[in-house]
Amino acid sequence: MSDSPNPPNPADDDCDAYVGLGTAEAEERARQHGWTTVRTLPPDAIITMEYVVGRINFAVKDGEVVRCWKG
Repeated sequence: MSDSPNPPNPADDDCDAYVGLGTAEAEERARQHGWTTVRTLPPDAIITMEYVVGRINFAVKDGEVVRCWKG
């Protein structure tokens, strides 16, 4: 398999497109769009706010993404 001449750029990805997806579907989509780190958290989880390039975050409730943000 050869490298794609135009690899996906995660920075161009729309976070709103993930809201409403199931966890597995959202993680798969994120990988296809070039995200190197996918973090899944419960809603209202206490987390550090450091920005990590290449990371997408999902707040998941009952197996469904309810919020998504980059970094």
